Amino acid sequence: MTVRAWAELLRLPALFTVPGDVLAGAAAVSARPDRRTLLAVGSSLCLYEAGMALNDWADRDEDAVERPHRPIPSGRIQPAAALAAACAFTVAGLALASRAGRPALAVATPLAMTVWAYDLSLKHTPAGPAAMAAARGLDLLLGAAATRPASGATRRALPSAALLSTHTLALTTVSRRETTGGAALPPLAALVATGALSFFLSRPRAAAARDLLRTALTAAYAATAARPYLHAALNPSPPLTQRAVGGGIRATIPLQAALSARAGAPVTALLTAALAPLAAKFARKVSVT
Repeated sequence: MTVRAWAELLRLPALFTVPGDVLAGAAAVSARPDRRTLLAVGSSLCLYEAGMALNDWADRDEDAVERPHRPIPSGRIQPAAALAAACAFTVAGLALASRAGRPALAVATPLAMTVWAYDLSLKHTPAGPAAMAAARGLDLLLGAAATRPASGATRRALPSAALLSTHTLALTTVSRRETTGGAALPPLAALVATGALSFFLSRPRAAAARDLLRTALTAAYAATAARPYLHAALNPSPPLTQRAVGGGIRATIPLQAALSARAGAPVTALLTAALAPLAAKFARKVSVT
């Protein structure tokens, strides 16, 4: 029971959406993943889990009313334990980033600050979705900074970071109504954003074989996100809005893979795409939202 409670608190299936950020960042600067990349992946995973633990600690009073089954309000995990976990994951994430080099730490530090600012103060403000989008973009830049620490190299990853941030902005806006529903505009806007991102990613850029892979991954991204967004737009009930959020989270993986393929890293793209079935398998046991 304790293991399952922590799995729920940390949303373990969502962890599979994290490594692709760093790998897409490495691909964006035309660098092959190396030891520093793996350290950046570890840092990213730790900071992501810090955000999950801190999120439930900060929302414990709200969850007691709206989500009493969650680990903290149900009494399966004590608030102090969740806060301690958030602190420990943050320290571990920054330590791993420092091992990857100063440029990586220079990105991981504002990433950690954004995670804490979002959970503690920005989440329920108009700046909340933008903060979450910034965190995902910084996570991608972490991979670029760690893998190719040369001065100015990270700038080459900015377009990929912007695309990933756009997806995250749309998804986070939808997630703000997942317990109440009643708003058709956020999922409709997310649907439009998915279409725009898919169109941008599908433009010819590389050799025919790479274009074929990128096109297939882009189609997988659009199919994973668009359908639940459409259903939530047509009927913005809490269950369909929650499904839309889950679909948007799962769609992050093919999006990351498509970004890697677009950057000319087919092996990295395939490795990232291979995380999708694992995420789906574990999501049947523990909710990703």
